[in-house]
Amino acid sequence: MAFAFPAPRSYSPPPLHLLAREGASYAYMRLTASFGSVAQVTLRGNGQRVLVIPGFMASDVATSRLRNSLNASGFETFGWALGRNTGVAADIFEKLDARLDAIGGDDPITLVGWSLGGLIAREYAKHAPHRVAKVITLGSPFSGDLRCNNAWRLYEFVAGYKIDNPPIDMVLGEKPPVHTVAFWSARDGVVASQSACGLPGESDVQHELDCTHMAFVARPEAINAIAKAIVT
Repeated sequence: MAFAFPAPRSYSPPPLHLLAREGASYAYMRLTASFGSVAQVTLRGNGQRVLVIPGFMASDVATSRLRNSLNASGFETFGWALGRNTGVAADIFEKLDARLDAIGGDDPITLVGWSLGGLIAREYAKHAPHRVAKVITLGSPFSGDLRCNNAWRLYEFVAGYKIDNPPIDMVLGEKPPVHTVAFWSARDGVVASQSACGLPGESDVQHELDCTHMAFVARPEAINAIAKAIVT
């Protein structure tokens, strides 16, 4: 099945000097996820339920600082519990349905998706909008050419298919029928900032953060911005 996508827009992948910084940022993300204390979140939650979907080649371990920080501030946050995210699979919607069934509760849940996780979150919200309160993407390449990032070659190698021929139908630039917030950064070394910000109509709200791609789920300022997006 092929992507249904409008005419590609020629965003360039981030330059190599930004990509090089992602190595140190990855180390910071892993250290804070494994050993770091929770980030202080100034905004208190009121039990809002949040499911965090990790990025490509990441698991719930990578998003643990984000989730633990939100939980400590009054949110009820869950990992996706599907192991390492190695690409979009044909049964991804069924697996997310089962995960939400396991979490339980009658109210829709907020989906926070990092990078590839944000693309999955957007598409799932189209599949089951009644189950999703809002979608928040973190450096997710939903807009423009599918190759305007520095990860597409690795993605094709790991996922085992061409990025324009995935196992499910996807319309990446089409906004989900729920409130959708897109976080992007000019310092992102993996995904073109224009692709993560998108064009008018592709998301409801766009917020710029001053962080690397790997830091979306680790930096205190990013975590605080995500908390604000959940409640507003």
